Amino acid sequence: MADIAIRGLTKYFGTRLVLDRVDLDVARHQVMCLIGASGSGKSTLLRCINRLVEPDYGTITLDGTPIDARSFGRTGLQARVGVVFQSYNLFPHLSVLGNLTLAPRKVRGVPPPEAEARAMDVLGLFAMERFAKAYPEQLSGGQQQRVAIARAMMTDPDVLLLDEVTAALDPELVGEVLRIIRELKARGLTMVIVTHEMAFAREVADRVAYLAEGRIIEEAPPAQIFTRPEHPSTRGFLARVLPA
Repeated sequence: MADIAIRGLTKYFGTRLVLDRVDLDVARHQVMCLIGASGSGKSTLLRCINRLVEPDYGTITLDGTPIDARSFGRTGLQARVGVVFQSYNLFPHLSVLGNLTLAPRKVRGVPPPEAEARAMDVLGLFAMERFAKAYPEQLSGGQQQRVAIARAMMTDPDVLLLDEVTAALDPELVGEVLRIIRELKARGLTMVIVTHEMAFAREVADRVAYLAEGRIIEEAPPAQIFTRPEHPSTRGFLARVLPA
């Protein structure tokens, strides 16, 4: 697992300032939830951590090493930092097994029998072994999301990034995916999660960061954020999104 340190992270899209000098620390084995309104910079911050988005200024280090260091390279960073999006991004023409084994085989040169054995082990963590030969269109939304998380686990990542992984699901499927994330937390995985599920953030997070206009306004344990927020902006946001 790994420590993440973010310092002065700044990102523009054209002339629009999306991240404004963000500082954030995520300790080893910690679950950090990022909350805030749409457009606050949460997903951009997440994507900077594995260089899907390149910041304009600032640094991100993983265990003290900058993520753009030559010692990582793209492939090494992707092996250490897994990412899961709400849209699943599964290849429709590949089976579940094919989706899980593609990157290990093509990028890392893992022999097919070894990649398939690893895939079946990972699918077992998600109770999805019986769907190994199924195609994405044959799975429910919750099952597809489980496969997407399983695919991200194929490289034994130190860090898992999850971007609104319940947003595209029907309400009855949300609990299915959240249960998996709780199990990953119990295994000690370091996670950074963008979520609109405040009840989930309260339950699973070790710390919660509230973003607004590209800045981290407040960052604290969930008990403090959700019951004793210090900043007026945090209080206003929670008053809008939490049930009375």
